[in-house]
Amino acid sequence: MAVQKRNVKVDVITMGCSKNLVDSEFLIRQFKAGGFEVAHDPEVSKGEVVIINTCGFIGDAKEESIETILQFAEAREQGKVKQLIVMGCLSERYMSDLKGELPEVDKFYGKFDWKGIVNDLGLEYRADLRNERSITTPAHYAFLKVSEGCNRGCSYCAIPIITGPHISRSIEDIKDEVQRLRDQGVRELQVVAQDLSFYGVDLYKKPSLARLVEELAQISGIDWIRLHYAYPAGFPEDVLRVMRDTPNVCNYMDIALQHVSDSMLKRMRRGVTRQQTIDLVDRMRATVPNLHLRTTFIAGHPGETDEDFEILKQFVRDARFERMGVFAYSHEEDTYAYKNYQDDVPDEVKQARVEELMAIQADISRQVNENKVGQTLKVIIDRPEGDGFIGRTEYDSPEVDPEVIVKGDGLQVGQFYDVKITAAEDYDLVGEVE
Repeated sequence: MAVQKRNVKVDVITMGCSKNLVDSEFLIRQFKAGGFEVAHDPEVSKGEVVIINTCGFIGDAKEESIETILQFAEAREQGKVKQLIVMGCLSERYMSDLKGELPEVDKFYGKFDWKGIVNDLGLEYRADLRNERSITTPAHYAFLKVSEGCNRGCSYCAIPIITGPHISRSIEDIKDEVQRLRDQGVRELQVVAQDLSFYGVDLYKKPSLARLVEELAQISGIDWIRLHYAYPAGFPEDVLRVMRDTPNVCNYMDIALQHVSDSMLKRMRRGVTRQQTIDLVDRMRATVPNLHLRTTFIAGHPGETDEDFEILKQFVRDARFERMGVFAYSHEEDTYAYKNYQDDVPDEVKQARVEELMAIQADISRQVNENKVGQTLKVIIDRPEGDGFIGRTEYDSPEVDPEVIVKGDGLQVGQFYDVKITAAEDYDLVGEVE
């Protein structure tokens, strides 16, 4: 299947999370270095070669990945695509099944076999480019993956099955990548990992997130650093001091709590109790003034009773998370829950619980936004839209959090402005440059 010519057009389609996006960006850099013309997530695919970087985390994500593969498999059959390649989490997890069911796909690769893809398309994999990416986000921000895999044994999660154990990147390696991103114009980092709390334990024999963040914050030209996907058990609380005392570390933490009733935390194998969770949230807020917390919860895990759900609802009301998402439980093959529990909460109950939690959160989010009216906040501009611009504050991660609708003209994308907030909507803010 090797392509022997240059100027090959490749479309890379990325499914799932920002960690997958980072993988795609490293791969795209290899292609461009070899002279290929690459489009990422094009509205209309025109590539001779289409590479789908799949997600295999939960049922909905797997279904979306399969539908995308089928769409391009049909294009392959019609001769609109010369080669169809599938990689990523779904491929890593179900490669043998997919090979049998999707003969239209030319080749399947695992999550990390970038070298194989590059070589099979007639290029030489360049190890000297290992820390270089062709970013697909707006030029002023990038996602930064600092580790891979996970050592936790949460009942519901297939990630360790897909990615293997936790492996931290060295601080030196990460800094090298950040400096390269900075030189491309990146001013804002979204630091991501499957488990930020565990960062450094394998390399440095102790949690080292605080040390990493301190060193990244010293790199000139990086204005904002935002942290995503911490774990409550063993949370490295020294990073809160760094957040509080370091101007370019955003007062923002994404920490997936998943539940709060003791019975559910035990069944989920989360390694924490309800009281420990409450105490951690209280300490986080006490240490970092105006901290904005993002979290996620799972509704309908096996064994979740009405009482468990009422405890969770009350916690959401009391904790008043600034940002929150809820997922319906997905019974994933080969997980602990799949092997040991019956999927005993009906789908309609799961969905009703998701909607009930999100309704509670909608009221909280509106109040959080209303409290910002009259404040002047630092805002980075992401894009022009309509008669104005769309930006974000330090409390807003791209794509998942609220935005700021900034009225006016003449603003520059990727630049920071002091914006006075004049109105609040359910999820977004409205403001004017001072």
